[in-house]
Amino acid sequence: MITVEEHRGRVLGAAHPLPAERVPLAEALGLVLAEPVRTRWPVPLFDNSAMDGYAVRRADASPGARLHVVADVPAGSELDPPLGAGEAARIMTGAPVPSDADAIVPLEHTDFGTAISAVAPEWVVVTTEPLPGAHIRHVGEDAPAGAISVPAGAELGPWQLSSIASAGHDDVLAYRKPRVAVISTGSELVPPAETPRRGQIPESNSVLLSSALRAAGAEVSGVHSVPDDESELRRVLDGLRGDARPDVIVLSGGASVGAFDVVKAVLDGVGSIAFEPVAMQPGKPQGFGTTDDGTLVFCLPGNPVSVAVSFEMFVRPALRAMGGHPVINRPLVTRTAGASWTCPPARTQVVPVVYDEQTVRPASVGGSGSHLVSSLAAAEGLAIVPTNVERVEEGDPVTVMVLT
Repeated sequence: MITVEEHRGRVLGAAHPLPAERVPLAEALGLVLAEPVRTRWPVPLFDNSAMDGYAVRRADASPGARLHVVADVPAGSELDPPLGAGEAARIMTGAPVPSDADAIVPLEHTDFGTAISAVAPEWVVVTTEPLPGAHIRHVGEDAPAGAISVPAGAELGPWQLSSIASAGHDDVLAYRKPRVAVISTGSELVPPAETPRRGQIPESNSVLLSSALRAAGAEVSGVHSVPDDESELRRVLDGLRGDARPDVIVLSGGASVGAFDVVKAVLDGVGSIAFEPVAMQPGKPQGFGTTDDGTLVFCLPGNPVSVAVSFEMFVRPALRAMGGHPVINRPLVTRTAGASWTCPPARTQVVPVVYDEQTVRPASVGGSGSHLVSSLAAAEGLAIVPTNVERVEEGDPVTVMVLT
C-alpha cells in the first residue's frame, strides 16, 4: 500500500491551474482572479456628500446662523452652484459638493430636522456647527486611479465583485472552473425513487459527487450511471472525447479487486492511470492518473462513506488547485476525543465526526465503516487519525478537518 501523502502528492502533481479567460462579472462568482484589477478612476470620482443636508461655507455656519438656500443638488446632478456669503445648497447623499462649500450640515443639525420636502426651503437655520470638512467624501479618498482594487489570486465573492464594478470594470480575467464528468458504476444501482428489488440499492454516489463538485467550485458537465459492463463503460468514456472532453472524470465503484470491478478492468494502464491501494480507512481502493489527452481521472471506491472521504482527501484539493485557489485545503482544528474508538492497523483513519468547541466524537455509533451512510448527514468534519495510533482514547487530542 502507498500512504495517503504519496497518493495526494501524485494527485496534486498533476493538478495544474486551468487557462484563464475573460468572464463577465455576472458569471464570475466563486472564480479566482488571474490578474489584479486596478481602478480606472479615483474612488470616489469627485468630492461628494456623505449625508443628506446642506452644503455650506463653514465660516457662515455657526450655531443659529440663518442661511439662504440658493440651489438644490440631487445625486447624479452635474450642478456646481456658486455659494456666496450666507448661502447654502441643499444636497443629497452622493451628490457632488459645490466647489465653494467646505462642509456639509446634516438635515438633523438644522431647524427643519429630518423632515424633507420636494422643494428646498428658502432659508435654513444651523443648529450645530460642522467640523472642518464635515461629511465630505473627497475625490480619491478610497483609492487613487490605477490602484489595485482586488489582487490576483482573490476568490471572487459579492464584495469583491462590487469593488471591481466600482473600479470601472464589467469583466475579469479569471481561472475557469474545472469541468467534471461523474460516472457511477454498479449493476446493483437503481434511481433513488425506484423500489429496489433484492440485491439492488438506491444510487446515491452521483448525487453526493455532483453536489460536492459544485460546492468545491467545479462545473458538472455530465452525470452517468453505468452497470458492471465493460463495453457500456467504454461507450460512456468514448463519449467524453473531443468537444465533450471534461477536465476531470470522477468514477465511483469498480476500483478494487473483485471479479466485476469494471473500472479497473477498463482503465488500468490507460495513459498514466494506475490502481494502488492507499493506507486509508475507509477508501483503500484508489485509482488515479491522466489520459493521453490530459484528462484527470479519479477512480474511487463504491461505498458512499468511502466516496465522501476520498473526495475530501484527494479530489477536492485537486479541483481547488485547478481553479487557481491559493488555499486548497480545508481548515484543521484540534479537539479532545469525547469517546473512545478503535483504529485499523497501519492505516490512516478518516472518521465522519461531530464536534463542538472542546470535544469530538464519531458521527455514527457504529464506528467508521464505509457502509455507515447515515453518519454523513450528521457529520460536521472528518477526524484524521495517524497510522501509528491503534486506538483513540477518550481525552486524546484529535485532528479534525472542518467541513461546515
